[in-house]
Amino acid sequence: MNLAIFAVAAVVLYLLTSAALTVRLAGNVSNLRVSRNTVLVLGFGAVILHGLVLYPELMTGQGLNMGFFNAASLVALLMVTLLLLTALRQPVENLGIPVLPLAAATVALAIWNPGGHTDITSTNWQLDLHILFSVLAYSLFSLAAAQAVLLDVQDRHLRNRRPGGFIRALPPLEVMERLLFQMIATGFALLSAALLTGMLFLEDIFAQHLVHKTVLSIASWVIFGILLWGRWKFGWRGRTAIRWTLSGFVFLILAYFGSKMVLELILQRNA
Repeated sequence: MNLAIFAVAAVVLYLLTSAALTVRLAGNVSNLRVSRNTVLVLGFGAVILHGLVLYPELMTGQGLNMGFFNAASLVALLMVTLLLLTALRQPVENLGIPVLPLAAATVALAIWNPGGHTDITSTNWQLDLHILFSVLAYSLFSLAAAQAVLLDVQDRHLRNRRPGGFIRALPPLEVMERLLFQMIATGFALLSAALLTGMLFLEDIFAQHLVHKTVLSIASWVIFGILLWGRWKFGWRGRTAIRWTLSGFVFLILAYFGSKMVLELILQRNA
């Protein structure tokens, strides 16, 4: 199986899907039209090819290869999968405009760097469960961050009384906020499960090589927990919700990819 061919096809389909979404969004304010089914077919096709490329790189005879580029590719794959599945019922497909090119980039980087530094983990089902919850949480919070940025753009246009252009094609602000908090609530549950399984199944989550990940992940968990409490208690929304969401996301990304980038790509050590 020639992974390079599948990788190129996945990249092309991701970019075509993003372009189709852009045309579809523009079509709501012009005469251009791209069907929703076309977008979904292209997107799911890219996901299948992405999975075929990633699987043999991720699953090795020695264990799970969670090197930097593989981890980024896995998170991107899950982000797009969650996005497309959610788009079957909710109006979130416009998030694919920035997310799909990012996924294409992770496919290209994972193939371009096949011999790079790797982090092989001998896994059992308990550790697999912890990793699954962690990666799903990262993926969902990444989508929430993209939703928060889009919500910020929409909010700024409405505040400045410039609701024209592509802003008219987006769902109402209330719907966008509701979708954001649905993502955050689900992501918070997954992150809680990731931290709990880490405490139960890892020997010491505050060990020297894990303490930075643990502390930053807990900080992110606290931020998102406060945000959800503020939403329930005080009805937080708008710019307050956006700031808290992006702050929690920064801590979460630093918890895993920030330290992983420094240790693997700069210091050439396992993260």
